[in-house]
Amino acid sequence: MTLFMDDKEILLNTIKYLKEYKRSDFKALLEELQPYDIAKLYVDLSEKHRQSFLIYLEPEQIAGMLQELDIKYQHDVLQRLGIEKSSTIMDLMDNDDLADLLNELSVENLQEYLNAMEQSEALTVQSLMQYPPDTAGGLMTNRFVWIRSYFTVREAVDKFKAYSKFATTIYYLYVLDANKELVGVVSFRDLLLADADELIEDIMFTRLISVSVDTDQEEVAKIIRKYDFTAVPVVDENKTMVGIITIDDVIDIVVEEADEDIARLSAGGRDIDFDTPSHVAAFRRLPWLIFLLLIGLVSANIINFFEHTLEAVVALSFFMVIITGMTGNTGTQSLAVVVRGLASRDILPGTIRKLILRELGVGLIIGLVNGALIALITLLWQGNIYLGIVVGGALFLSLIIGTLAGTIIPLILYYLKIDPAIASGPLITTLNDIFSLTVYFGFASIFLSFLL
Repeated sequence: MTLFMDDKEILLNTIKYLKEYKRSDFKALLEELQPYDIAKLYVDLSEKHRQSFLIYLEPEQIAGMLQELDIKYQHDVLQRLGIEKSSTIMDLMDNDDLADLLNELSVENLQEYLNAMEQSEALTVQSLMQYPPDTAGGLMTNRFVWIRSYFTVREAVDKFKAYSKFATTIYYLYVLDANKELVGVVSFRDLLLADADELIEDIMFTRLISVSVDTDQEEVAKIIRKYDFTAVPVVDENKTMVGIITIDDVIDIVVEEADEDIARLSAGGRDIDFDTPSHVAAFRRLPWLIFLLLIGLVSANIINFFEHTLEAVVALSFFMVIITGMTGNTGTQSLAVVVRGLASRDILPGTIRKLILRELGVGLIIGLVNGALIALITLLWQGNIYLGIVVGGALFLSLIIGTLAGTIIPLILYYLKIDPAIASGPLITTLNDIFSLTVYFGFASIFLSFLL
């Protein structure tokens, strides 16, 4: 029994049973674990114990574990199992996960595994591999149960029971016509509540929500989120139903897209994790940083252009960092709001107009409050009302500009069909440095005679 055991206890007991060849205790220990837990166990085990661990696992457990492992460990498992046993395990895997695994193999290895698999499974997974991985076709599985509209509820339940091990989800039965076009859907709940002799056509829903094979994965996630589905059907260009996408795949999409957006917002680059070598991580970050460095030179030239003003009133340098920092902060805040909104809802012209006006109002309020506060602090500290007007006025305008820049730039990219997350925090901050410095020293130059 694994009840109340923590990960460390499970690992220690697993190693103990492997060392002492206690197969029955091993099976009892692992029977309550989820595929993710088994995958974690495999990763945590030392090299010398992994082979015994695989020998003691049931084929279904290995198949579930493979679906939870990173590609590095998937390759390790396949090498340990060999072609023949690996192909048997692959026949048990969900086809969408198997397609992802096979796409990472070399052409030679791929053909070896496909030849060793059951022909029907090999053909199915090959059909899935033709779709780009970030589309509905690349995410879907063909493990769904379909019925005819003329079936009775009893016949539908009997078919469902017959294919229960094959099905990825038990929540929906899909109704197809003679051409395998989707014409209706029945939930398992509807089957339970209906009379056994009722016809499916009398209880099925005909208002159907589906996606095409080339629908982008983000759009799929939005649809499932919008309608609270646990699965959504996928159709091809002929309206033939070819698969389903389940909620667990959508969760993976959301996490993946969030990771990408966070990486872009920080200009850190995608595909960098804890295991990425330092030289690889550095070269993935360098393009953005070099681009930002070149833009930063503009800021340096602005300071050089107003060198006379800065030399005349040295006190201006005290507040320069505050002006640029505050402008960058408010721009990044607006950017985060816009990127999150673009990812989670439909964007209409009225929505855009409302958003810009709202952020303009936000900029006016925070600019007025912060501008007045810094003006008062400057007056009390430096005893110069005109310096307070310059610093406060510059901050007021800079915060308005920064807020609007953080709002409008990602919207422009969105309409240009460019991922708005590419308008990263550092980019907005660098651009706002240029805006804020121009406003700040422009104000100071206008009031220079008073400041002196």
